Amino acid sequence: MSKKSNIKVGETNAFIVSWLRDYATNAKVNGFVIGISGGVDSAVTSTLCAQTGLTTLCVEMPIHQHSSQVSRGREHIEQLKKRFPNVKNVETDLTTVFETFKKVVPSSDDDIKVDLSLANTRARLRMTTLYYYAGIYGLLVAGTGNKVEDFGVGFYTKYGDGGVDLSPIADLMKSDVYALGEYLEIPKSIQNAAPTDGLFGDSRTDEEQLGASYDELEWAMIEAENNKNAADFSGREKEVFKIYSYLNSVNQHKMNPIPICIIPELYKKN
Repeated sequence: MSKKSNIKVGETNAFIVSWLRDYATNAKVNGFVIGISGGVDSAVTSTLCAQTGLTTLCVEMPIHQHSSQVSRGREHIEQLKKRFPNVKNVETDLTTVFETFKKVVPSSDDDIKVDLSLANTRARLRMTTLYYYAGIYGLLVAGTGNKVEDFGVGFYTKYGDGGVDLSPIADLMKSDVYALGEYLEIPKSIQNAAPTDGLFGDSRTDEEQLGASYDELEWAMIEAENNKNAADFSGREKEVFKIYSYLNSVNQHKMNPIPICIIPELYKKN
């Protein structure tokens, strides 16, 4: 179930950069702000933004972050600043904010729910921070979610890393993002690192959380779009397809518009 990118990398790169530049120009903003995690998605997104020539602010927001993620993020930022004079960076350590938050909210006996809620809290604190910088510098918050995460399995935090102004790589599969990363010459340490969301303060990988690799999930997403179902497969393929189908189902609330209670006309005064 290995997956290779089928995009024309150079042309795709140029198209996204042009799209970003046009959108920012029409919105009358100064550029973009991106949260840097040390992963391939944020590295590719920030490099795409940097190519526009507009202000590109890279923000590190550690919260008890694993050292390997911090070092990869800093390596990428330093490389990007050497290549593009319009790139700026800032670090906002949110650890004390996070710890204060934990002290003022109630606890629970359900450790699993607490851990997940606090992981999502990290993402939402970071979203708030990015919008603060966006507000004071006149920037757009650029999302770093790819197609599998955003529209396949919903592997992101609603109003956290999902809270953005525009999503330049959300129509790219993970394999496409890696292909762009290689083309853009992002650090090898990032290209070779196992994907992780970095929300638990340890080194657990996305694959460990999801139960399948991105290559496998891409395969399942394509098969689902071709109207296949679990009965069409066996062995590992069947297991992966079930994982994908379950996550896609339970996370539809992230992918669909917010439900609105429409008031019937008969309840309205003429």
